[in-house]
Amino acid sequence: MTHLYDDPATFMEDMLAGFTNLYPQYVTLVPGGVVRSAEPKDGKVAVVVGGGSGHYPAFCGVVGEGFADGAVVGNIFTSPSSDDAYNVAKAASAGGGVLFITGNYAGDVLNFNQATERLRAEGEDVLTLYVTDDVASAPKVDEAKRRGIAGDFTVFKVAGAAGDAGYTLAEVERVARHANALTRTLGVAFAGCTLPGAHKPLFTVPEGKMGLGLGIHGEPGISDEDLPTAAGLAKILVDGASEELPTEYGKKVAVILNGLGATKYEELFVVWRSVAKLLAEKGYEVVDPEVGELVTSLDMAGCSLTLMVLDDELEGFWRAAADTPAFKKGTVGHAPGASAHRREIKASAALEDETGPLDASDAARRCAVHALAALVNIQATMVASEDELGRIDAVAGDGDHGRGMVKGITAAVDAAKVIGERNGGAGSLLKAAGDSWASKAGGTSGVLWGAAVAKVGARLGDTAETITSLDVAEAMRAGLDSITSMGKAKVGDKTMVDALVPFVETLTAAVGAGDELSAAWDKAAAVAKKAAEDTAPLRPMIGRARPLADKSVGTPDAGATSFAMAMAAVGDVLRG
Repeated sequence: MTHLYDDPATFMEDMLAGFTNLYPQYVTLVPGGVVRSAEPKDGKVAVVVGGGSGHYPAFCGVVGEGFADGAVVGNIFTSPSSDDAYNVAKAASAGGGVLFITGNYAGDVLNFNQATERLRAEGEDVLTLYVTDDVASAPKVDEAKRRGIAGDFTVFKVAGAAGDAGYTLAEVERVARHANALTRTLGVAFAGCTLPGAHKPLFTVPEGKMGLGLGIHGEPGISDEDLPTAAGLAKILVDGASEELPTEYGKKVAVILNGLGATKYEELFVVWRSVAKLLAEKGYEVVDPEVGELVTSLDMAGCSLTLMVLDDELEGFWRAAADTPAFKKGTVGHAPGASAHRREIKASAALEDETGPLDASDAARRCAVHALAALVNIQATMVASEDELGRIDAVAGDGDHGRGMVKGITAAVDAAKVIGERNGGAGSLLKAAGDSWASKAGGTSGVLWGAAVAKVGARLGDTAETITSLDVAEAMRAGLDSITSMGKAKVGDKTMVDALVPFVETLTAAVGAGDELSAAWDKAAAVAKKAAEDTAPLRPMIGRARPLADKSVGTPDAGATSFAMAMAAVGDVLRG
């Protein structure tokens, strides 16, 4: 149980405030995360890592000499937004380019790719790498679909060391990509973790069992297996992690036996006793092993074993000195904060709050009033449904969908109210709402909902003399197109798209047949609700639930469910 918090909604922000206050000699707080406090050498490559919070020491705890230059920190188990990634990269950049590294999750890929495009458009040299070390999350033939779990740590470490050694951006990326290709991890869970403010864990493991193939975002294992002895578990982990290790680079390996948050160090030491023996029997030479909590999952009980094959170059970077708040190895060039020149992070010039009415037609302003009311009603619905959406999501995911939807819609409403107070049109109001949703919520749903809301606004605009039911239907189709273009999901993949597509098709047909907008919307919302319910027997084909496809069968998709709820909430407003 996560007992200590003030407000569950601001747990990540409160954590970062305390963390940066405690370690000012190492890290400086910037919008979206942290960067090294010491001034970087001009032309140095910036290695920026990141992902959701709840994994300490990953990600902010490894910012420092010999390791990461910055860390992007999202909400608990939720990918940071593209704005977060952009801001941290800008603060960390020293002119030598930026390498983003994070786990291979849909939300991280969407948001870090968007940040990469934005930075490149400004002339920054940026590359990205998504770690794929989890052998349980996809078969060998689908390695590109594998998750990044504790193997993140080994890839981060060698990339950071290469950056500090003066390698160019292309060379740092080559080293990191090579490390990822030579890294394999297998993990197990003994008990689920509990989100701050929640009253029960995201999942439970039957008595006498363990979840084999866990994720680090509170996801349960792929299957429940009998709980073995420590020696028996060591054999399962060693055999599973070593089975696919490349052999052409020799038998030296970097090893991490990682605790997930609630497994005692003493237990890990007992397991390590057998792990070391088994690796020796297989002919491996263990180099600088790490046993402890390095990539956690709040208070999850469990552990994982990571093996990274070492050639001469990787061995040098794995052994290289590092000094960060949570990880130290050898002796770096100077004691942190003792003689290094401290960098000055220049805050972005604060934009003056604009006041006064915005330019918009009467029709666009009337539409904006309805749009704001719809957003407010969606917010009320998401707040009331947060726990249920989290429960659905936890069956085969990380259980954060309800909280993410509340955070996103709340940010959207706050931004929309500002435009509403200035008598703005529907285009301006929905663009502000969508941009704020994507920026504040992060995650897959955050970036998709944000983009869709902004696209709906762009189609409605601020200048139309009339806004018809057909205009609204076409605007919803524009939102659909943005989601399918970005997320690449199709009907049957068990995502929000399963409810969104029939909603738009029904709305368009009903409006085309002459129905009033409220009546057409009600028809479409009913179809979306049924379509969301019908996702229960499906197997997820993409997203975080895909590795747990069997567990997902029988439960409707959380994204499709929340979409149907949101459309029903809009219908209530239109009917009134």
